[in-house]
Amino acid sequence: MILYPAIDLKGGQCVRVLRGDLNKATVFNNSPADQARSFADAGFHWIHVVDLNGAVSGRAVNGDAVEAILESASIPVQLGGGIRTLADVERWIEAGVSRVILGTVAVTQPQIVLDAAKAFPEQIAVSVDVRAGKVATQGWTEDTDLDAVTVARRYEDAGVAALIITDIDRDGTVMGFNVEAFGAIADAVAIPVIAAGGLATVQDIVKLKARKGVKIAGAVLGRALYNGAIVPAEALKVAA
Repeated sequence: MILYPAIDLKGGQCVRVLRGDLNKATVFNNSPADQARSFADAGFHWIHVVDLNGAVSGRAVNGDAVEAILESASIPVQLGGGIRTLADVERWIEAGVSRVILGTVAVTQPQIVLDAAKAFPEQIAVSVDVRAGKVATQGWTEDTDLDAVTVARRYEDAGVAALIITDIDRDGTVMGFNVEAFGAIADAVAIPVIAAGGLATVQDIVKLKARKGVKIAGAVLGRALYNGAIVPAEALKVAA
């Protein structure tokens, strides 16, 4: 299982928010580049970066911070937030992003995802953000009547590298993973699933790995990592 420490960007800073509410942001580092270096030094193999302002506005807002991360990080970066066109995808891959995450357009304009996955094989991930059982878009500000499996199945044969499933109701709460919810999606599709939202302790990683059924490919580490509840070396050992 691959662990993805998260760098969420707001106003150029590294923050954590509660259930996606940008008004409830805690700043953990004024230098996202330094944060990226620390994650690489801790032994992680990937970094998960989200432009929170961009996700809401539909365009890159924290581009300078992302570029600083790319310059400083010695490990691959996956990036989401405000990426809405094929040109956006191409720009970030050329800038050095290893995997581009598409969320809102995966719901509203699936052809963009299909085209991107064809143009950049295994470099596109689909973000499926779920609140009360339904998928949300536009930086979690708009709800739809679609469930996660319905959206995920659109991309079964598209060649996307992963599905990042975020449990919005638990995101930033450190109340523990809803393991069965992630597992149900993993069992329903052939695309590797990365779990996000609610991770509290290393035991959540243990439970993800132990569940019966299709294996969960990865997990995003957020607030629990920043507040010290999760020690990188211990988490990496358990994941391996």
